[in-house]
Amino acid sequence: MLADRRRTFWTMTLWHDQTDMRRYMANGRHRAAMPKLFHWCDEASVVHWTQPDTTLPSWRAADARMRAEGRPSKVRYASTSHASLAYPPPRIAAPVPLNPLRPLA
Repeated sequence: MLADRRRTFWTMTLWHDQTDMRRYMANGRHRAAMPKLFHWCDEASVVHWTQPDTTLPSWRAADARMRAEGRPSKVRYASTSHASLAYPPPRIAAPVPLNPLRPLA
């Protein structure tokens, strides 16, 4: 996870296979959080790809892939940049400390 400016959060995960990824998506905290994304976010997007090795890409490479192949998620309060994925790139040099306001219920 990369905590960026203005409560922007970037996440990246690496899975052994698509079955493991889908199992995670359908259970636990991810399943509890995702319906809230619709109300919480003004920009959200996702991209999936496969690669031959287990090394996570850089944030810049992931951002480039998101813009080239990603898709916006459904959000209630979409920004003007949401549909075109034209939001600011991740700020990598000085991440913001992540301090949750309250626990996820």
